[in-house]
Amino acid sequence: MKNIKNTIGAVCIALFSFSCSDILNEEPRAIFEPGFFQTEQGVQAGLTALYAHTRYIFGGYFYAHSQNGTDEYTYGQQADNNFLTSDMSGRGNVTPDNSNNPANALWSAAFPNINTASGIIENAAAVGLSDALIAEARFWRAWDYFMLVQTFGGVPLDLGSGELRFNTTPSLTSVRNTVSEVYTRGIFPDLRLAIQHLPETGRVTGGLTKTAARLYLAKSYLTYAWWLENPNNIPTFPETPRVDPDGRDAAWYFQQAYNIALEGINNPGPFGLLDYFYDIHLGNNDRNREIVLYSDHIQDEFYNNASLSWSNGSAPESFAVWFVTWQSELIRSARTPGGEYNVQSVPRAAVQWGGRPWTRMAPPHEVFSNTFADKTNDSRFDGTFATVLWGNWRRAGDGAEVLYNANGLPVRDGEAVLTFLDEELPGITYPTGAGASGVGAGELPGRADWIIAPSAISRRVHPNLWKKGTFRTDNGNGLGQPNGALTRPWNIAKFSEFYFIAAEANVKGATAIAGNSARDLINVIRARAGEWRWHNNDNMVKIADNSAAMIAATPVVIDIYYILEERSREYFGEGKRWYDLVRTQTWSEIAKTYTISGVNMGDRTPETFTRTIQPFHYLRPIPQTQLDRMSMSEAEKRAYQNPGY
Repeated sequence: MKNIKNTIGAVCIALFSFSCSDILNEEPRAIFEPGFFQTEQGVQAGLTALYAHTRYIFGGYFYAHSQNGTDEYTYGQQADNNFLTSDMSGRGNVTPDNSNNPANALWSAAFPNINTASGIIENAAAVGLSDALIAEARFWRAWDYFMLVQTFGGVPLDLGSGELRFNTTPSLTSVRNTVSEVYTRGIFPDLRLAIQHLPETGRVTGGLTKTAARLYLAKSYLTYAWWLENPNNIPTFPETPRVDPDGRDAAWYFQQAYNIALEGINNPGPFGLLDYFYDIHLGNNDRNREIVLYSDHIQDEFYNNASLSWSNGSAPESFAVWFVTWQSELIRSARTPGGEYNVQSVPRAAVQWGGRPWTRMAPPHEVFSNTFADKTNDSRFDGTFATVLWGNWRRAGDGAEVLYNANGLPVRDGEAVLTFLDEELPGITYPTGAGASGVGAGELPGRADWIIAPSAISRRVHPNLWKKGTFRTDNGNGLGQPNGALTRPWNIAKFSEFYFIAAEANVKGATAIAGNSARDLINVIRARAGEWRWHNNDNMVKIADNSAAMIAATPVVIDIYYILEERSREYFGEGKRWYDLVRTQTWSEIAKTYTISGVNMGDRTPETFTRTIQPFHYLRPIPQTQLDRMSMSEAEKRAYQNPGY
């Protein structure tokens, strides 16, 4: 199959006056004229733009919105307002301003894309567009609305020319639809038609399929069912009774979520679970059969629409993993026994365990003590984090065969220079401040690698997120170009999510088919997590089948809290956590407190922090730029904004 050409495009003659200067096509154009969609060229350009717009959402500061302030991440040593405010721990408040509301990236990208999709759908007959291609536009319109309604609450279905109509004239007023209207009049109908008409196998590499549409319909049913039930009385906006327009209750939608998820599992098409968790995220195995939907990036500047040698951190570049990467190039070794520790032994490199550090977010201690408590049987900790940093000074041009590291012991290029321990060990000697290692690491007798125990993880020094790390094939014998925008796809949806959706729906009361209860489904995932073929952080073959032990450790009765724990182990750091906690109305409960050490090298005193998460925080504020661009009274604008902001 040919690859999708990563054209960036969006219709900007819409309600929202966003800049569209980043359109890239054979003939660059500032906008798609209305008549452009009545041509085959226009339709193809529009379809490509639907895929490409995800680059303006994923891989950038949106990550701060979807990850930070949860039980998975808190702000790091170099955090700016995007991370300080979204942590909800007293370092500022989330506001409508761009500088501290990273969810704004979604609003800015979604509405032009929705209008593009509507333009394609309305003009389909004029160009003889197939039902399958129309279904692609319907999927993306539903996908954008689903992302918006989860994040902001009810949003407008009418962009100026009528509900779900292609808007061709600027409109500077707006009316927000209710959550139930967005789901039942926008999301559900489009996804149902997408399932009907999309192919089993995408028309291009990474193209949409029935599987993708089933996954998002099941996820939408599940999320809407929670909204209808509203177990913790979280407010909605625009205010409306939580009554389904079609007279169906939450139980009906939980059942539909279960049914569609099972349908997806039983009709996988070209998709399915990989045998090993490690292989899902291995850089040279990207775009594997478990990935149902991704935002593509490749190792080509033209198609990546980004420099491969440098990035300033702006869309459509992908760079979010840098936020959770710390400055390992500060680690020091000595050139001679007893010599001065002044040699950079782990220079920055374009490799999956390293990359460019921005140190904006750090994982709290509970991630290591609670979420990933089992590091022996469960392969997911090893397949998520880089806990070992390897000597690579020879790639930087330093010809030394041996350097001298902890305890004055020799270490060779390619060997472990610093290790984050899986557990607390007695006998670690730590320095005051940065110490000889340069990063405040300690020593264990007889070990040449610097040591950091789980209790010493801080906002400055912590395991990197290996699963989303840098991966390049053009490094040669050197360090490569770690400062360039990432060239890996950003995984948006995985086949494994079907199992979690069905399990969650069953916990919420959906009737399960025999052999497909919540416990059965979760155990499929847990059994796979017990299979090892490689130990990532030991960098060696490990053949082990711990699936029986994993299944035996699964509780007899599965509840929503256990499902959320399993989701964190499976999808840690992938930008799903805020949505999981908001959907289940458990954010303020699960993420209320966390523990971590400070911002300086050598900070090893754990401190517990408390977050203030109010019910109104379960919706993000409407961007201030949107309000400023509307010709409405101040009272009308205040009424348009989500309460509390």
